[in-house]
Amino acid sequence: MKTEILQQVTIVDMNEEMLTRIDFSHAVDVPGSLAIGWSVVTYPLGLREFEVVYDRREERTVSSKVVDIEVDTTGEKNEIRAYLEPITLIIGQHDIGAAE
Repeated sequence: MKTEILQQVTIVDMNEEMLTRIDFSHAVDVPGSLAIGWSVVTYPLGLREFEVVYDRREERTVSSKVVDIEVDTTGEKNEIRAYLEPITLIIGQHDIGAAE
């Protein structure tokens, strides 16, 4: 069974008007199991133009809680999607610069 860790990211402008909302994939085929309330440690997210990317500039990590687990049994392969707490990124405040 395939397990994917996702996080809903809302991108807004400086006036807090929503520009887009995406599901950012942190990992696919995660070994083991996950449960609501568990924490997942990742790098913080930032923006490179309008693309959501990991912000590895300071080598720090963030911990996010699993808030929902979705089991899809409609396909050939059963899939599990674990959703982390949603976040909001602001254009101009969460920009991390040019490609590394």
